[in-house]
Amino acid sequence: MNQILFKEQLSPDVYRLRVRAPLIAEERQPGQFVILQLDTEYGERIPLTIADADTEEGSITLIVQAVGKSTILLGQMPVGGRIANLVGPLGRPTHIEKVGRVVCVGGGIGVAPLYPIAQGMKKAGNHLTVVIGARTKDLMILEQEMRALADEVLICTDDGTYGHHGLVTAPLKELCAGAPKPDLVVAIGPPLMMKFCAETTKPYGVPTVVSLNSIMIDGTGMCGGCRVTVGGKTKFVCVDGPEFDGHQVDFDQLIQRLGSYRKQETIAADGCHLHTEAKKKGLVE
Repeated sequence: MNQILFKEQLSPDVYRLRVRAPLIAEERQPGQFVILQLDTEYGERIPLTIADADTEEGSITLIVQAVGKSTILLGQMPVGGRIANLVGPLGRPTHIEKVGRVVCVGGGIGVAPLYPIAQGMKKAGNHLTVVIGARTKDLMILEQEMRALADEVLICTDDGTYGHHGLVTAPLKELCAGAPKPDLVVAIGPPLMMKFCAETTKPYGVPTVVSLNSIMIDGTGMCGGCRVTVGGKTKFVCVDGPEFDGHQVDFDQLIQRLGSYRKQETIAADGCHLHTEAKKKGLVE
């Protein structure tokens, strides 16, 4: 089993974990992910992007937002706890090369999978601008890590508590309209945010890569649960992605499919929260 070596809370409900996985740490590349299962008998399989890796320690870094039953349980696990199943690296790595000026846009928890991509783009010799967005200042993650890496970091909050008051599309539009305009944009975050980022860059002809977070089960392309439409063709996020041309993705279909099990997800998460509160009160084991 894969032991949790380190754990810290980055913001309310967001945790950074270092997990022992030496073989995955050696092979992983930016953009790839793992699928983990907390319970071999009943646990669901959930995909999480590899946010970083340490080959000397033999660990990978996972950043998880506790929003559903499995991620809530993962966020509650202590250092020393063990994850039953951990498979990876999966997915196609990010295509990284020196193209000139790269803008990386991250929204919410999407900043986590964006970080290794930003690392790779900077290492390749690109001028790197990072735009980070969150609903409020308290939900901002990895700001200092991005500042240590990028040539420029722009901050946005929906409520105006920190940085630019507004959405990430505002500074993105300014960058696209400026001179020189970006040679590449990479946007990762909620589907609606990625949709509007792609719509922002399209009139300027700026190539835009997005990383999709569709429903996923086996991670090998066999179940078809993660299918999306890209350029009018069916693609499987787990094997064809997770990254695609943002100007070709049918985001409306993706958003609709992500809501397929919303009722069941809510019931499971609520039950998990109730059980947690009962444990705190000593009512259940």
